[in-house]
Amino acid sequence: MGARGNGKRIVVLDYGSGNLRSAERALAHAGADVTVTADLSAAAGADGLVVPGVGAYAACMAGIEALGAGPVIAERVAAGRPVLGICVGMQVLFAHGDEHGVVTKGLGLLPAGVTRLPADRLPHMGWNTVTPPDGSVLFAGLPADSRFYFVHSYGVLDQASLREAGVKVTTAHHGSEFVAAVEWGALSAAQFHPEKSAETGAMVLRNWLATVD
Repeated sequence: MGARGNGKRIVVLDYGSGNLRSAERALAHAGADVTVTADLSAAAGADGLVVPGVGAYAACMAGIEALGAGPVIAERVAAGRPVLGICVGMQVLFAHGDEHGVVTKGLGLLPAGVTRLPADRLPHMGWNTVTPPDGSVLFAGLPADSRFYFVHSYGVLDQASLREAGVKVTTAHHGSEFVAAVEWGALSAAQFHPEKSAETGAMVLRNWLATVD
């Protein structure tokens, strides 16, 4: 079942984890033709692919591996075809995740790893501002004090490796500075939930859809 409109053909990848229906509704509201599916042919052929994710890093990676979706995601990125990761769907794009002392290999599309946030209060839950880089497409047109909805205890702290690879890094602060979003060629991702971030999140989704051919 998909939400049909007049926009770009977007697949929300169903690998057993993620806020699938809320992501579907938010993308449809932003003007996309959205299908939620585990069909890898549909994921490969869509104009844009969204990789959601909630919960534990290891469980999300297990779902992606069981579906065999890793190569499809990697091939899209290599071919310059848009992919958007959300929350743990962003985290699995990195080299590895370290949760409770257990290191799980990620998709390795981005350098650096995911670790526990060095904060007194976890999870980091609620609304927070972000600092995008110059030239950001995802945050174009948004005021500097725009707030987004986060729910996570783990994140990416190593900004230097990303910037050295040419990745545009948006940051936020909770305990210390962490990576709130990335933009690298056809690959975009957000640690926050744009589908739960009201009008500011809707604007991020519209900005991403504008990059989808």
